[in-house]
Formats: sequence, structure tokens, C-alpha cells
Amino acid sequence: MTGPTPAPAMDPARVHALVVGVETYDAGPGWDLPGPARDAVRFHRLLRAAGVPDANIRLHLAPLPPYVPEVPYAPADHATLRRQFVRELPTARGDVLWVWWGGHGVLDRAGHLRLFCADATTEDKLGIDLDSALERYAGDAVPGLADQLWLVDACETFEEALAFREPLPPDALPVGRRGTAHRQTVLRAAGRGRTAANDPVRATGLFSDVLLALLADRAAVLPAPPDPEELFPAVRARIAALREAGRTLQYPEIRLQSPERTEVLVPAVPGGRERPATPLLRAVDALLAYPLMSDPAERQTVVAALDPGVTGILPRHSKARTDAAGILGGLLRRRPQALWDLFDAVVTVDDDPDRKGELAEAIRELADSAGRSHTR
Repeated sequence: MTGPTPAPAMDPARVHALVVGVETYDAGPGWDLPGPARDAVRFHRLLRAAGVPDANIRLHLAPLPPYVPEVPYAPADHATLRRQFVRELPTARGDVLWVWWGGHGVLDRAGHLRLFCADATTEDKLGIDLDSALERYAGDAVPGLADQLWLVDACETFEEALAFREPLPPDALPVGRRGTAHRQTVLRAAGRGRTAANDPVRATGLFSDVLLALLADRAAVLPAPPDPEELFPAVRARIAALREAGRTLQYPEIRLQSPERTEVLVPAVPGGRERPATPLLRAVDALLAYPLMSDPAERQTVVAALDPGVTGILPRHSKARTDAAGILGGLLRRRPQALWDLFDAVVTVDDDPDRKGELAEAIRELADSAGRSHTR
């Protein structure tokens, strides 16, 4: 099998990058996310190996101790990153822009992906509106950097699923006059309403790890962006294998915008469109995303928190997946409103915001499938 066709030679000095990895937040330890800063440094290393000058790579990190990056970096707070997007980066003289972002995210009520900055707190969720950034960088506010590749490893959990006390405030970047000179390829890890899986043991995002390996295989074409329609099927296939192994629920998405076309690529599945997960399957997967569900003792602690009148009628099993399916199916058939009691019992033990958001959406979908309306 032959590799990708090398792109025409590109001057690395005409390539610029904004690389962001946020592992720790002012919101506190509950938001800790080991991996994004390390992934960002790996991406930085790829660009440097491809000849991109260090001065052209704007590296912004919030590493989680004890990790200490081996390269100098700038902070990843809201004011610093907004200044980069609005004032600094648009003045760069060049042809190509790479944007890499890893960290927590949420899909707001307008359908925009908000990427939280390191100084975000539970009371003040500071972040960058990715969709407004894309709009800004597709117009005359950015006169150069016509060829852009945006790579985003962040959750897209619905804002309402996270039960924020207040809606996220508008925080769009200023936008100039729209144009058709820019070509944007945007590759997002999670898919609408879904979480992006992270491997805390290896300290990497699953999507980031897949993408970095594929970019390393395509080092011959760097620092020019690789052909997205060659790269994305490879990303999608590897993430699909991870879904089959039960390691993630995400469905990466790619959007192409250029003078010739604007579209979102739909996954190509043999025999037709991929069948969406049933509400029960999604809920089982969301429940098993919690490490505590793999431990029989911790699983029993969660079940014991439910009404004894309910737990006595639930089918139980020693295998985690079979047990989870029995618990959810039993509650759905006999007392659907108790699904939210199960939700409360789980998040009381583990309140990870990404897992919590996906479980809330899955429980809501499962409860609604029984013909009842439940809000939270």
C-alpha cells in the first residue's frame, strides 16, 4: 500500500500555528483533565520537525502537575487566548494556519462550541466561541492564512445537560466582512451532544492520540495540511474501532469550507447509514463510562442508594455490562422516574462534568423512550 502523495514543497516559514492544551482549570480539581497539554506538546513537536519556526508556533498550556512541559509556553487564560485570536494571529504573514485545541468544551444553546479556558470557574465559564472564531478567520479580519486546518478535541455535551445555574453568556469574537478567499477544514472529536473520551492513565485524548499518530505517518506532507478527505476516513475508522471496544461514544465530524464547496462529510458506512444507538444502548455505554461501574462493590453502593422497593425487583449479574443493562432495563420497565435516582447516586460518587453530561442526556433519552417526559 502506498502512502499519501507528497504535497508540493511549502515554505515552513509561511506556516503558523496556535496550539492550546488545557489540563487544569480555576474551577478546581473536579475539572482536571490529564492529557491535553501533553498532546499539544506532541503536536508542537511534529510541526517543529517539519521545519516550522518556533516563533511561528504559539503554544498555550495549562499543564496538570506533576507534568512539566519540556518546551517554553504561554498561559491559556481567556484574555491571553482572546488576544491571540483577535489581535496577534490575524497579523501573521503566511499562507497556512494550524489550530490545535484540547480541553473541556460544551455545545451552547445556540449550537456553538464553547472551548473553556484555564481561568474558567463554575461561576464564570470563560471560553472561546469556536464558531465565531471560524467566522472571523473566514473574512477580511484575517487577510492572510488562507489555508486553515482546525483540530479540536473537546466534548460537545449540550449545555442544558450540565444543569448550569445560568446560561452561558454571549462571548463572540468580532467578525469582519465575509469573503470566499479562505479554505477551512475543521475536524472535531466528539460529535453533537457527545463527550470526547480521555485516557487518564496514558494522559492523552483518544481522538488526539489517533490524530497525532496519523499525522506522524504523513510527516512527508507536513507542514502543509494533509488531504482532509484522505485523513478523515482514517480517523473515523480508528475511532470506530474504539467505539466497538467500548472505549468511547464519540463520532468525529469534519467540515470543509472553501470557495468551491461547503459541507459536512457524512460517515460512509457499507450498506447505508450507520444505525444510531438505541436509547438503552446509549445509556448502558454512558453508565459504563464511569470507572466505578467496573467494580462490583462500588456498583452495589450505587444500587443500594436507590429505593429498596425498586432494587428488590432488579435483575443483577456479576458482569458489569450485563448488570448495567439489567439495572437500566428494569428501572425503565417498572419505574422510569427512578432512572433519575440512579443518575443522582452515580454523580454523587463521581461528578466528572463530561461523564455527567452524557449520562444526563442518555437517561433523558431513555426515559422519554418510555413515553414519559422527564426534565432536570
